[in-house]
Amino acid sequence: MSPPALRPYLLADAANAADVFRAAIEVLAEDDYSDDQRAAWMGRADDVEAFGKRLAAALTLVVASEEDGILGFGSLSGNKMVDMLYTRPDFARRGVATLLMGALEKLAAARGTAVLKVDASDTAQPFFAARGYTPVQRNTVMVDGEWLANTTMEKKLIGAITPKGTA
Repeated sequence: MSPPALRPYLLADAANAADVFRAAIEVLAEDDYSDDQRAAWMGRADDVEAFGKRLAAALTLVVASEEDGILGFGSLSGNKMVDMLYTRPDFARRGVATLLMGALEKLAAARGTAVLKVDASDTAQPFFAARGYTPVQRNTVMVDGEWLANTTMEKKLIGAITPKGTA
């Protein structure tokens, strides 16, 4: 059995990443969002090609193993915002999201980001809080006729590289 490995996202991963996205929302967010809210949210991956292009447009990493395929993925948009972070339910709380966030935070810091933000779902908020993210504001977003709540959180990154000529 090969251990899970962190690697860059490939366009060929789109369908598997969409499956992870939908499964994570369906199972892991069940206590925090209604069936209708989760269905609307999961619908964002119905167009697998568009979903895959969204991941390809960001800095996206996956954790995968030969036996189990993609276990989770995370994406960084504009080096300042965690756009997505999803883990397969059968691999939740097994270090997949921690591995992804550790890598995304290091990459963001290496690219000069001093503060990293995320719009964390109610389900994900405790995970980000445990990583040192603090709530900034509460949000509601309309997705396919359903209101979904999330919280913008931010974390000051240690070791962020400041470009020359700036303070």
